[in-house]
Amino acid sequence: MAKAFASAGDMADKEISFTQVGEGLWAFTAEGDPNSGVIIGDDSVMVVEAQATPRLAQKVIEKVREVTDKPISHLVLTHYHAVRVLGASAYDAREIIMSDMARAMVAERGQEDWNSEFDRFPRLFQGHESIPGLTWPTTTFSDRMSVYLGNRRVDLMKLGRAHTAGDIVIHVPDQNVMFTGDIVEYHSACYCGDGHYGDWPQTLERIRAFDLDAIAPGRGDALVGRDMVNAALDNTADFVSSTYDAVKRVAVRGGSLQEAMAHVREVCDPKFGDYAIYEHCLPFNVARAFDEARGIDTPRIWTAARDKEMWQALQG
Repeated sequence: MAKAFASAGDMADKEISFTQVGEGLWAFTAEGDPNSGVIIGDDSVMVVEAQATPRLAQKVIEKVREVTDKPISHLVLTHYHAVRVLGASAYDAREIIMSDMARAMVAERGQEDWNSEFDRFPRLFQGHESIPGLTWPTTTFSDRMSVYLGNRRVDLMKLGRAHTAGDIVIHVPDQNVMFTGDIVEYHSACYCGDGHYGDWPQTLERIRAFDLDAIAPGRGDALVGRDMVNAALDNTADFVSSTYDAVKRVAVRGGSLQEAMAHVREVCDPKFGDYAIYEHCLPFNVARAFDEARGIDTPRIWTAARDKEMWQALQG
């Protein structure tokens, strides 16, 4: 029997957690669904990651209102993926911030990504009728910028390519806490379909150099304490490297995509098979790793049609 496409068969509600990761800092998590972050300043709030729809964004806003009545002034988006950005209109933020590369990727492939992810994650797109269109930033930056929420400084930085070419992290220096988007995951598979395997481990090491007290990752539980932070960085690096090395061993000898998939299963299933969205991510990850191993630096655009052709070829 053929497996359900991506997460099409996952329609069960997830339990939401709202975890404090520092003074005035919170991680919104939901059992492997996309996370959001909350940064409370002196007079206003910054939210990190919008969620997939305005309906899902309201769940984040409800949690914000449990801890503060300050207005949400800033929305920061770590990258361009639809499940992260299309709920933006719910926040009524005066400023929406992305890296300039992430904005370019919205222009280049944002609609295709929306169409693709809509089919991959039907549960996350319930209420999609309220999405007004693609999410565009009001502010972009190249390498680094700081936002002041009153006296609280928040640093936005591009540390290197990883999950996408436009990834940024958000660092709150007064608590030494970072919101990493999907560069770091915890007991959730990394989605690498638009990733850069060769660069990702170096980007993780640049995060490690901050010697952080906590991380709010892209998926999975909040990481509080340096031991948990470093374990998650190690685990994410292992996931990325194990996948890429297995594929590359097949690609460099002229093997097929199907052979690469089989070898990744041998290497990765025993270590990561029980991770959230592992089966969802695996075919996309193998396809992207196969391309990168053959010298294709820029990830090819995923479309709804290409998704399903690849899925049938690799999953049956």
